Amino acid sequence: MKELVRSLKAEWTEFLDITDRSVNLAMAYLIEKVVEKSSYADCLHIALATINRASFLVSWNFKHIVNIQRIRGYNSINIKNGYQPLEIRSPREFEKYEDD
Repeated sequence: MKELVRSLKAEWTEFLDITDRSVNLAMAYLIEKVVEKSSYADCLHIALATINRASFLVSWNFKHIVNIQRIRGYNSINIKNGYQPLEIRSPREFEKYEDD
């Protein structure tokens, strides 16, 4: 998996500005208790990906992000606020195997 991260090209990297919309959406996740308040940074990450219509959010964080109950919570709030559901996945789902 480290090879996958190392293979990412700089031109594929996009830096996003934190906006009032992203902060408000992140706060909605906390208010609805999808995760505890100590997970604000994770909520902001998800909100930024949602608002900017990321194809996928890929994370190793199985406690606060790549967790079916949490994904359902984030996406229910996304839909309630007029956003599309966000595809949240583990990096393992993007691994390429030798027989592929």
